[in-house]
Amino acid sequence: MSLPKEPRQKMINIMYLVLTALLALNVSSEILNAFKTIEQSLTNANVIIQKKNTDIIKSLQKKLEDPKTSDKAAIWAPKANEAQKLSDEIFAYVESLKTGLKQEAGLKVKDGKEEYNDHDLSSTTRFFLKGNTPNRGTELLNRLAEYKNKLAALDPAIAKDVIPTLPLDLTIPNTSSLAGKNDWGYAYFNMTPPIAAITILTKFQNDIRNSESQVMEYCHKEIGEVELVYDQFNAFASSNSQYLMSGEELVITAGVGAFSSAAKPTISIDGAVLPIGPDGTASYKSVAGSPGLNSKRVKISFLKPNGETAVVEKDVKYTVGTPTGLVVSTDKTRVFYKGLDNPLSVTGGGGAEKVNVSVESGAATVRRAGPGQYVVNCTQLGAVTLNVNDGKSTSKVTIPVKRVPDPIAIVGGSAGGNMAASVFRAQQGVIADLRDFVFEGIKFNVVSYYVICTGKGFDEPDFEEVTGARFSGGASALIKRCQPGTTVTIGEIKVSEPGGGTRKLDQTITFILQ
Repeated sequence: MSLPKEPRQKMINIMYLVLTALLALNVSSEILNAFKTIEQSLTNANVIIQKKNTDIIKSLQKKLEDPKTSDKAAIWAPKANEAQKLSDEIFAYVESLKTGLKQEAGLKVKDGKEEYNDHDLSSTTRFFLKGNTPNRGTELLNRLAEYKNKLAALDPAIAKDVIPTLPLDLTIPNTSSLAGKNDWGYAYFNMTPPIAAITILTKFQNDIRNSESQVMEYCHKEIGEVELVYDQFNAFASSNSQYLMSGEELVITAGVGAFSSAAKPTISIDGAVLPIGPDGTASYKSVAGSPGLNSKRVKISFLKPNGETAVVEKDVKYTVGTPTGLVVSTDKTRVFYKGLDNPLSVTGGGGAEKVNVSVESGAATVRRAGPGQYVVNCTQLGAVTLNVNDGKSTSKVTIPVKRVPDPIAIVGGSAGGNMAASVFRAQQGVIADLRDFVFEGIKFNVVSYYVICTGKGFDEPDFEEVTGARFSGGASALIKRCQPGTTVTIGEIKVSEPGGGTRKLDQTITFILQ
């Protein structure tokens, strides 16, 4: 069986494999309790997402009132409001199906608590697949597809950039083929315990809220934010060429950008102090020596406007070549990663001035980074084809572009499970850990997340949003209340990506405190 990549759909498919194996047996209370736990976790997550979506609407209203953003907000805020309206309608419809199914399974309310036959396999089949034309299973599929189409119709940019990545997957689970059926409703609701069907419906509500959130965040982003520009001195050091043939002259020029005589720069190369020219630069000349990678250490010191002395040290690298063939290779991997500075080595006999590296296809930029070294930065997934020419020969190379893998969110070195309450209360926050990645120094920073506490010490679920990695504010107060028997869920985890942008992790951490 081929499982889809989307984590939630994986969960549903695996769930149905288990159910198929158990159909001939009495469904155990442990299985039913597991579904109840999952359903409660999804319900808690929906509360968190709804609060976040409400905060986005409030922010959009402020942007409508701000003269600097009101014009763009007038375009995008109504689209976000419509997305919220569409989501509320379909969410309420799914909620009505949950109520109807409970009634079909003999719903009674005792002492304010709902009771129904949660293991009656036939009640789910009757409610969703019998009697109506079309049946409720088909109607649910049609309503969800219509909801997705209406979101796409809000704006062409939303249809292009957001809809393809929505978590609302309406494909037929592979489990249906095991029973010889090719029916969406049958795959989800035939001979399914009511509690499992309700969990599935809550999962669709979670997909709806997440889809609403993605559309609203896109609208918010399109309005834009005020940019801040900072000015400061910049020390520079560069060579006349980063690729030389043996015997050619190397010239290094170093200085201070936005030069002023008050900056009083001092420049040395490999420890030798150089005279400063009228424009604030120093020039160093040398003859290229032995073939291979070479470098010169440049040290620049200067006075900043506040009177402090700044010191900048740079390595100016260059390659001395030999008359050999053209060779193109990636330095780190056989792929490029989106958003990273991917190193590329080019070696040839024509000299640096004759080498030309260009992008033939794919969304990428190329820049020189050193002697025989180039940096390729890709903005889209797929593949990039490069043309490399050194005046003597030409090489074309196609390299796939991948996304930097998701980090793992951890607390106290753990991604969930049992933990002593005293140990959990001593933790400082959430860390995004990128393990075993080929690039060194690549780091994700936690931007925000939600903490939700249930169980002992909490009469009802309580939650707080956290900005940054550390537990702070209301979240700290919640954690202080945690005790053995408390369940802590951390979800909606967002991290800043290398190269810019943010990413929401498909991961929820749950700790059961002992």
